This record gives sequence, structure tokens and C-alpha cells, in this order.
Amino acid sequence: MFNPQLNRHGELTHLLSTEGLPRDILTHILDTAQTFVPMAERDIKKVPLLRGKSVFNLFFENSTRTRTTFEIAAKRLSADVYNLNINVSSTAKGESLLDTISNLTAMQADIFVVRHEASGAPYLIARNVEPHIHVINAGDGRHAHPTQGLLDMYTIRHFKKDFSGLTVAIVGDILHSRVARSDIHALTTLAQPKCAPSVRSRCCRAGLNKWASRCSPICAKACGM
Repeated sequence: MFNPQLNRHGELTHLLSTEGLPRDILTHILDTAQTFVPMAERDIKKVPLLRGKSVFNLFFENSTRTRTTFEIAAKRLSADVYNLNINVSSTAKGESLLDTISNLTAMQADIFVVRHEASGAPYLIARNVEPHIHVINAGDGRHAHPTQGLLDMYTIRHFKKDFSGLTVAIVGDILHSRVARSDIHALTTLAQPKCAPSVRSRCCRAGLNKWASRCSPICAKACGM
């Protein structure tokens, strides 16, 4: 099955969603993240992994924490980071999304970090960039927020050690939650745990009915199902 995040060799080129990512890639991301943890305790919190690379943060939705954490992460990897102010960019006067991407590509962009209110916007960008450019989805509409989902997986593995035998309850506004979708896809791939999104009716309306049927008796009772 075609996955726009992977190249023809099955290697990760873009990070658009946790859906469809093989287990070995998800595990490799978590393992790699673990190796960077000690860096936060060092006096010099930098490694030259992205030296000479240009990272453009394109946040078409307001954000403080996510944009800042992406900026910090890229700078700690020695990248050159550029934050596009959407309110004063040419998009505010009608320039299309792909026109913006084309203009920034001409400025030697290597990585685009994109948050957009429209579901699928990062996919559109990924399909229209040069092969050497990578796209990271920092949240698109109600669809996906893969980096937050991966952080949740890292946290679960850190405290639970692995994903086997877990019952995971996701409580909240599942219908509108891109994070919940990313969590569910990642959890399902990593260990097929009993994943219990609440509430069942909202799961069905959100297109997550195949997981709604997995709701545990305890969760179902608590939610009045």
C-alpha cells in the first residue's frame, strides 16, 4: 500500500502521520529520541546533526509551545531556523500555500515544519516539494499530530517499559482530537493494546468505530455506554 511518508526503499522521508508507519520505524524513532535525552543535561546542548540545514517553521495556526519546541530542537541539532510570520507574509494577501512553499524552496529550505488548520495540508506540500526536502506535520486540522503522538508513545514506554498488555483509555473530545487519532494509530501498530477511546458515539462519528468496539467494560461503564 502506498505511503507518502516513505520512499521506494521504505525509508522515512516525511513525518505526516503515525498511521501506516511500520512498527520498526516507530520503534527506531523512539530509540533515537532516547539517545538525545542526556544532551539536555550537558552544558553545551548542541550536536552537529543538522549543521548547514535550513528548517522553516510554517505555523498557519497560532502556537506557542509546539513552535517553540520545534525551534529549540532544531537549534540543538545545529540547524538554521526560520519562523515565518504568517500574519505579515504574502499568504495574508492571497498567495497560495504552494506558492509560499515554492518561494521558500528557492531560499534553499531543507525541512518544512507545518501546522495548518486544513486537514491534509502537509500532505499537499509533501507531494509538491523536491525529493531532498522533508516535511513534518505539526498538526493539521482534526487529522493528525504525529510528533505529539510519538511523544505520548515515548512517555508510555518510559514508564511502562513496553506496550504489551496495556489498556489505554483516551478520554476527551475524540471527535476533534488529532492527537487522539495519532495516539490510536501508533498504539495499534506498536502492540495492538486494548485501546479505549471515550465516548463510543464520538468514536463512531470520528470514523474510529473500529476502535470503539474495543472499549473495555470498565471504561464503558464509566462512560455510561
